[in-house]
Formats: sequence, C-alpha cells, structure tokens
Amino acid sequence: MAVMLDKPLKREVTIGAAPYMLTIAPEGLKLVPKGKRIGLELRWEDLVSGQAALAVALNASIERLAERERAPRAAAQATTPPAEPAPVARARRGRSGSADTTTSRRRARPRR
Repeated sequence: MAVMLDKPLKREVTIGAAPYMLTIAPEGLKLVPKGKRIGLELRWEDLVSGQAALAVALNASIERLAERERAPRAAAQATTPPAEPAPVARARRGRSGSADTTTSRRRARPRR
C-alpha cells in the first residue's frame, strides 16, 4: 500500500563526486548542493504535463539559479569602494607642547 506524501522527504544523493540534497515534497522536488539553499526546483504539474513543459520548467529553474549566483557577485563588485591608504598615526602632545608618543608625564600622586 502506498503512503500519501504529506510532508517533505529529504535524502542525500551523490552526483559525480559532489553531495546533493534531494527534497521530495507535495508541491514538487528540489535538488540542492549540500550546505546550500538555492538549487533546481521542479513542480509536479510541470513534470506530468509533458516533455516540452518539462524542458521549459527546467530551463527556467536553471536560469533563476544562475541569476541568483550572478546577483551577489555583481552587487559585491559594484559596492566595493577602491582601497584607501590607512590613516597615519599622529603623535600626542603633552602639556609642554612637544610631541609625546608615550603616556602622560604626570607623576603619580602618593597614596594616603
């Protein structure tokens, strides 16, 4: 007797040398590289409607994946400002006005 699929079922599968997570859900299936969230999705309606619809759905899913991968790279390149030189440390001036890079020259007060 067959069991109704009412919640997602996850399994690990190795394709080539890379591990993937396959999620079979009531809505469809999803194949994602292990440790990632974005992958290939395919709805059951697209699968049973025929070869042409399957190819279109698969291509659309692959295109969305490619766009998501390109978007963070393009955003990172566009928002990265050119490198600026580090600020130069300046010497502190004490009470006498001379440059002083050490701590204060005051003598510690004796404790009472």
